[in-house]
Amino acid sequence: MQKRILPLAITAITFISFIGWSCTKLDTTDIGGDQLPAVDNVHTFDTLLSINSSQGYFNDSTTSVSRGEDHALGSIFNDPIFGRTTANIFMQLKPSFYPYYFGNAGDTLVALDSIVLCLKYTGFWGDSMTPVHLEVKEVQDGQFKDSFARPNRLYYQPVYSGSSIGSANIDSRRLADTVKYTNGKNYSVNLIRIKITDPIWINRLFGRDSTAANSGNNAFYKDSIYRLFYNGLAVVANGGGNGLLYVNIADTATKLEIHFKKRKSGVTDTVYSALKVNSSYRDNNPPSSTGNYVSRNRSGFPASIANINEHYVQTAPGTFVNINVPGLATFPNSIIHRAEIIIEQVPDNNSLTDSTFSAPNFLYLDLKDTGTANKYKPVYYDLNSRTSYDPDNLTAYYFPTGGQIDYIYFGGFKRKKTDASGTFNYYTFNISRYIQHMVTEHRPNYGFRLYAPFDISYPQYSDELIPFSNNIAYGRVKIGSATNANHPLKLRIIYSKL
Repeated sequence: MQKRILPLAITAITFISFIGWSCTKLDTTDIGGDQLPAVDNVHTFDTLLSINSSQGYFNDSTTSVSRGEDHALGSIFNDPIFGRTTANIFMQLKPSFYPYYFGNAGDTLVALDSIVLCLKYTGFWGDSMTPVHLEVKEVQDGQFKDSFARPNRLYYQPVYSGSSIGSANIDSRRLADTVKYTNGKNYSVNLIRIKITDPIWINRLFGRDSTAANSGNNAFYKDSIYRLFYNGLAVVANGGGNGLLYVNIADTATKLEIHFKKRKSGVTDTVYSALKVNSSYRDNNPPSSTGNYVSRNRSGFPASIANINEHYVQTAPGTFVNINVPGLATFPNSIIHRAEIIIEQVPDNNSLTDSTFSAPNFLYLDLKDTGTANKYKPVYYDLNSRTSYDPDNLTAYYFPTGGQIDYIYFGGFKRKKTDASGTFNYYTFNISRYIQHMVTEHRPNYGFRLYAPFDISYPQYSDELIPFSNNIAYGRVKIGSATNANHPLKLRIIYSKL
């Protein structure tokens, strides 16, 4: 379902890159590659360095979901490890032109038939056996306005009405079915349809169809007047269900359908007009305001409790793990053939819990700047070995061009393995070039941060949000710490002495 995800079945490929070294004449062409020399404990060695780790929690004050990205919608009432999640959507659905009218010029409107809110469905995460209960409400907050700025943050909710104007129980397993309507003339696939049932709201909307400038009933005359009557709609999950639906509100299939009967040349027909999310400025019609509110409540669940043997990684708005490797500070100058951090899932109930609430498809690793509270930066050299970037450059090129992480080399994508304890997910991060520079040039031994972002932010460089490969709120995983007996967090180094 995820449009921002690379294929999970990634075959390892060896990338050959040459890096100039200021302090050595080492041949670096094989650093971090898959062609490794045999470990003989005479010339080439394999070691595991001790790791210190701790649990952290984000406030996710910078994260937002843009109009064109998949929005989360629904509620998780009981994830036995990570607790509860609520995800609501807010959007302005607007006419495509002004003055706006239903039907075509010259039509005579006979009667209103129905109004249906449609949301383009793109996927699901969680327990699909339980229908997700959704309610449509009217946004009453006058501050929920058109905006050219970045989308609203995840913690933002405009004020909306307490009463529902429509509701539905959505079974994600049936959304791929073909649904016919309008007497069988139209059909939909992968579409969430919520019928608006409040007669007062329906009649008020339909009755505003007037192109006269001063009729007193002229909500569709121009955008500024339209927004005096309608700030937008809220689609709210009120506790029914145990999973998240994903929808694309910028898709043309997302719309408010107004079905009505019209008469032209003596012929009566049932048709519909549609209000949609406006993604760009056109015809004096500003882009629609949108928002995706996502809230986590882990209180009383294992993810909220400190545990020295296990850590919890939840996709944004989520959690992180601090990792420190004291032994790197005194590691001898060597040829680093491979240095990788290995993260293993601690299985809970693979046939039930872990399969229902699956692990993130991607994790990410960055560095905690020495002596600076809550300041982080990208890992040097290894994010993409085929392009130059410099995390110490505060003006430009601090991240690979275009935000492109080379997942095949750097790692971070979900894989599976099986051992005596069963089948579980694991992730690896290749930090060979970074470690080579550290031991050769005696660079600082930074701590690491492990997490599952939706986007990446480094405010000391810019206010840019770098898109990452996870959908919002999609995935969580319990992992072992360095002290976990069966699934330890570890840094493995294969090296040769100089």
